[in-house]
Amino acid sequence: MHFPFCAHRCHYCDFSVTRAAAPPVDRWVSAIERELAWWFERGGWDRGAVLDTIFVGGGTPSLMGSTGMEELGGRIAAWFRVDPVRTEWTAEANPASFDARLGARWRAAGVNRLSLGVQSLDDAVLTWLGRLHDRRRATEAVSEARTAGFERVSLDLMFGLPPDVARDLAAEADALVALDVSHMSLYGLSVEPRTPLAEWIRMGRVRPPDEDRYAAEYRLLSRRLRAAGYEHYEVSNFARPGERCRHNWSYWNRSSYLALGPSAHGFLPPIRSWNVFRWDRYERALLAGHGPLEGWERVGSAEEELERIWLDLRTDRGLAPELMEEFAGNGARPEDWIEAGWLEERERRWVATIEGWLRLDTIVAALAGAERR
Repeated sequence: MHFPFCAHRCHYCDFSVTRAAAPPVDRWVSAIERELAWWFERGGWDRGAVLDTIFVGGGTPSLMGSTGMEELGGRIAAWFRVDPVRTEWTAEANPASFDARLGARWRAAGVNRLSLGVQSLDDAVLTWLGRLHDRRRATEAVSEARTAGFERVSLDLMFGLPPDVARDLAAEADALVALDVSHMSLYGLSVEPRTPLAEWIRMGRVRPPDEDRYAAEYRLLSRRLRAAGYEHYEVSNFARPGERCRHNWSYWNRSSYLALGPSAHGFLPPIRSWNVFRWDRYERALLAGHGPLEGWERVGSAEEELERIWLDLRTDRGLAPELMEEFAGNGARPEDWIEAGWLEERERRWVATIEGWLRLDTIVAALAGAERR
């Protein structure tokens, strides 16, 4: 579920976000309920299925306030069953708008996993990113999450910033490890069109991110986190043993998932769909009875196979050797990738190394252009 409201838009963000110091939470929750009704009516689904996972992202869900998540949970319960033991329910929060009181209300509502958008533990970097919190607030938010009863806490960290931004990432990595959270996600900065960052680069005010810096920082973070006992289980994700994010794993496993809210993307195999991007148009469409969809596509068998290859290779599950060996020619030479150290064999599967994950697009593009044996 996408909560599309932020108090401030970061200059690198191209998400569906509406600036609002006091978001219309009631209207958003009502829109989510209308969308649920729309899906159930068209799908002919029975109510009461137990949800495996819920993920409330944004935007800034912590701007929902102390009662917003409770109200959302009540609306969901009219259509699905949320099991306090079986259902993994994650909610994102900005350290600037999260505290122990809010966390306690979320835990009471059923949220059992918290994702904090820390991005950096360097105040100068946070200022450059346009974040509303500083290092002290970020570390306090982690402590307050534990006070509220969250045993499962994930932190987001951004890397690969432009060369103009000085940073001691090794020191930040050590500070992150010291927080001893259960999960971390790394995000390399991407320059998206129609963002202030893209305009700054076009005007020459900021140099574009450097690929060499991106790769060096990715290697450094992976090395530090793995040395601290985290499993690097997916290109961008690290977890303590037993703490992998089940919700995201469903994406990589091509499981069915329903997407609610503006710009949300869902997958009910073989159909992939995406919602109206802007909040105001999304709400109007639902009020008019038109439904939330902006578009949809059917994933064909050839696309499905390549998608499975790409998704398997981006996790430590890896790929069955016999599947990759079906491809030949046009640059698809798995033996060369193994020799180069991009792939390695683990438990009779081919798994990408750190160097392979840095070149994942190259590997998959070669496979996509190959002929089948």
